[in-house]
Amino acid sequence: MFGFIKKGLNKTVAAIKEVLPEKVDKIDKETLEEILLESDVPYEIVEEIIYYLPPQDKVKREDVKRVLKAYFIYDYEIKHKTSSPFVELVIGVNGAGKTTTIAKLANNYKKTGKKVMLGAADTFRAAAIEQLRRWAQKLDIPIVFTKQDHDPSAVAYDTISSASAKKMDNVIIDTAGRLHNQTNLANELKKIVRICDKAQEGAPHRKILILDGTQGNSAINQAKAFHDIVGVDAIIITKLDGTAKGGALFGVARELKLPIIYVGVGEKEDDLIEFYPDEYIETILDAIFIKSE
Repeated sequence: MFGFIKKGLNKTVAAIKEVLPEKVDKIDKETLEEILLESDVPYEIVEEIIYYLPPQDKVKREDVKRVLKAYFIYDYEIKHKTSSPFVELVIGVNGAGKTTTIAKLANNYKKTGKKVMLGAADTFRAAAIEQLRRWAQKLDIPIVFTKQDHDPSAVAYDTISSASAKKMDNVIIDTAGRLHNQTNLANELKKIVRICDKAQEGAPHRKILILDGTQGNSAINQAKAFHDIVGVDAIIITKLDGTAKGGALFGVARELKLPIIYVGVGEKEDDLIEFYPDEYIETILDAIFIKSE
């Protein structure tokens, strides 16, 4: 699995090379600042990074690495829950890659021998139900669904009840990303959370927010809105391979104070990989610095 993050950061690395065609032993702070901004690291974070570096005009790889690592201090260990089934509620705006990510996550679990069930609780869009059904069929995973405009909370309840009866290990429930207005969306998501807890005490055990990597820092306010509604537990970044804005992850981690657990690096079911902050930082540093022997 190691090295897949490099694939996801290809465009970000290419953007760094535009600023710095030749790798260096030490980098001057002005060039480093330009590289970070070009990679969509938020301006205020770039200023912080420069401030916490040693006072010299040029800095070494280890100096930069030490400062960058400080932005990923949140819990990156996936907590091992004893609940069975383990229920995850997936939220995010339409177009962020939510449905595809659910399929990829289900595929990851299935590959480790887990029994997975999906719940199509985005009943606002018929296309979302159909898309998830097609993925379930392709991956040979059971799914609970209903018609468009039916109560999404009922779908969530039925999914958890069915999964419990069939002794499933994991449940992943899709949700709507947009309703007629923000109030409707907030009320619906809160209701789904309440009903999940009625179906199984403590559910959903993890609420995952899907963020579109191509949106860069503009996704942060969107994320804060969802976090305010239901209290997000973890983040998955999609489409990382399609953007030069790989530096935006610094803003996501720092502003939301939540772990990034996976990144999407392609369209196939296997293109969802665990996020390792060290590998992410090393990939960026490898594009800047000459590796010492």
